[in-house]
Amino acid sequence: MRRLIGAAVAAVLIACGFAAHAEESEFDPAKVSDSLKAIFQFGSVQTKQALNANTVTLITGTIGGTYVQFGADLASLLDDGNSLRVLPIVGRGSVQSVADILFLQGVDLGVVRADTLDYLERKGFAKDIKKQFTYVTKLYNEEMQVIAPRAVRNLRDLEGRRVSVDLPNGGTFVTALTVFERLGLRANFLYIEQRIAMEKLKRGELDAVIVVGGKPYKSVSNFVNDGRFHLVNVDYDRPLQNDYLPATLTAKDYPNLIAEGEKVDTIAVPAVLAAYNWAPNTDRYRKLATFVDAFFTKFPAFQNPPFHPKWKEVSLSAPLAGWQRLPAASKWLETHAMEGAQRDRFDDFLKQSSAGKALPTEADREALFKQYQAWEAEKTGSARAQARPQR
Repeated sequence: MRRLIGAAVAAVLIACGFAAHAEESEFDPAKVSDSLKAIFQFGSVQTKQALNANTVTLITGTIGGTYVQFGADLASLLDDGNSLRVLPIVGRGSVQSVADILFLQGVDLGVVRADTLDYLERKGFAKDIKKQFTYVTKLYNEEMQVIAPRAVRNLRDLEGRRVSVDLPNGGTFVTALTVFERLGLRANFLYIEQRIAMEKLKRGELDAVIVVGGKPYKSVSNFVNDGRFHLVNVDYDRPLQNDYLPATLTAKDYPNLIAEGEKVDTIAVPAVLAAYNWAPNTDRYRKLATFVDAFFTKFPAFQNPPFHPKWKEVSLSAPLAGWQRLPAASKWLETHAMEGAQRDRFDDFLKQSSAGKALPTEADREALFKQYQAWEAEKTGSARAQARPQR
């Protein structure tokens, strides 16, 4: 009987692995349903362990934001049965995500804004907080979008005015407060959820709504403009240039708020895929390393439809000042940079010899390349040993 149950569970896990693929397959949907029934009938401690072993939990952002869409993209492309499952969670924004990565059980990764940790330290909420974090990669730049009546031409026009900066556990208020402080401006900041704030703006109960997020940001795109409102220019003044980047918004991004042929200057702040700084010998670190290998290997696919257009801005190797990169991510980048150079040398060798013509399939070429890597590693090791000074 125990063997029967074990076999059933094994079959379930294999079947669920096939079912989890985002890609099309010829797997019979009815069999998937049968496998799920078997999980509930024969589920055991082993089933629980198998389902949790390689599940990576990612805290994202609020509904409708770019963080949520990135989380969905990662799950869609990286889910690989029991080898890896990415489980995105709707979050509350950058500040809450920092707390969740540090303290919420089971959260492995999160998307946070680059200026959030500096803000928390500057305001005395935390000390040396960056030492507790690592980053997998810098993601994309998040633009500041300021919706206001047409009479408001720049941020200085909002001095003393009623400005909504989203909820206080997000990241928009961090960037907004930091920018206004750097420019020496004081506004009457109100913490109101974006959709509600935009309705208040239409009724004249607010003077501006600030949204910081990757363009095109859903709530800004969905803003129904009767012609009274526009996006305000944010000048790239010197006090902002240490921590922020210049950016531009066009009618292609927001045809509801920018006229064709016009543009709006603004600033942007990087979004970061961050993780807790786990020790390398822990199971949590192992799961992060598994995620990194799958993510970085499949990364080129993210830069094509149907995935979010902001993926095209991501460069895996881009440095992030003041942050330490997850060692598994650094190792992957170093290894594959070396492998790329090795492959170039290998391809040149094949072109100049008759060996390349004798390899009929790609599999044969890969097998020979692995042998070439082993030979080059042995050769390099011998050379280093000979060069080592005698004691």
